[in-house]
Amino acid sequence: MSSLNIAIAGAGIGGLTAAIALHRAGHQVTVFEQSKAFLRVGADINLTPNAVRALDGLGIGAAVRIPAARPTHRISRMWDSGEETSRLAMSDAAEQKYGAPQLTIHRADLLAALAEVFPLAQVQFAKRAERVEQTDDGITLHFKDGDQHRCDVLIGADGIHSVVRNALFGEEHPRFTGVVAYRAVVPAERVAHVPNIQAFTKWWGPNPQSQIVTFPLNQGKDIFIFATTAQDSWHEESWTSAGDADELRSHYQAFHPDARALLEACSDVLKTALYERDPLPFWSKGAITLLGDACHPMMPFMAQGAGQAIEDAVVLGRYLQDLDSPAQVADALQAYQQARLARTSQIQIGSRGNQWLKDGGNADWVYGYDAWAVPTESAA
Repeated sequence: MSSLNIAIAGAGIGGLTAAIALHRAGHQVTVFEQSKAFLRVGADINLTPNAVRALDGLGIGAAVRIPAARPTHRISRMWDSGEETSRLAMSDAAEQKYGAPQLTIHRADLLAALAEVFPLAQVQFAKRAERVEQTDDGITLHFKDGDQHRCDVLIGADGIHSVVRNALFGEEHPRFTGVVAYRAVVPAERVAHVPNIQAFTKWWGPNPQSQIVTFPLNQGKDIFIFATTAQDSWHEESWTSAGDADELRSHYQAFHPDARALLEACSDVLKTALYERDPLPFWSKGAITLLGDACHPMMPFMAQGAGQAIEDAVVLGRYLQDLDSPAQVADALQAYQQARLARTSQIQIGSRGNQWLKDGGNADWVYGYDAWAVPTESAA
């Protein structure tokens, strides 16, 4: 069977997951990444069972489990009283119910596990896409350094500021949400007196913009602390900008003592502004499509950003796996879009509203999704 020449813009989580799926399907895959190398930057990630199951199907779940932690529960607590409003058993219970556990991991450790599987020779670094041309004869990806690359299929996995997205829809800019996020990692022993420290715990604030989330990292040796608050005066979108621990604590002085104890343990803090876009009406045009933050960037309040990119990548790989002619691509990409658009749009809207699982409710529609079970007959 002939293979397709597929280019992926972006070597992030979604881009590398798609690259692995498509490479294993026999296609010729090249990934273009604007960074000079894989760098240990970015946030710590909550991989809920739907994401872990998708990675398991690619055969890389075992490698991801090694550096990760397995939260015992998903707990909601009220900011002032400390009352628990919901509690879901995770770990072994989630594995029994959903076929995979919840894992919490640093983004760099997840990328390292993905990069270990995909041939490094097929990743070209320091390649910043500048524009895209699509004709009846194929696609040409133009780079800032003057190089070009011809391909049969182009996948935009290049994040919230996607060049590929701009090529499809015209240039636009993501919207500042008025919310900033603080991040810190502390040794677990420093906060061992806080109840349920090995659980994923969300402290619901007095408004949807205010929350504190904690979960274990590094096999439970560290605790990740993620706090958000409304702040219109800060617009810097960076995962490496230093924050101020005292400023962080000042926003949560009225929170329960358990929550404040977590923040008292923070010393080194990072700060970033949060941006989003509205759901798109479509993602694909001809032989070009999008996945992950390139098409559905979302607020972190449902912890599904990475998970939805991974789901996209697996479903896209399944729609393209049996294709051997560029003439089949456009229909397959439309089918992939149809399979994913409603779900990701619902999660985008739900993440913006920030009410999911506050008072209990059904997690099955998110955690129980199986990217390997999505029917793909229409792509044949």
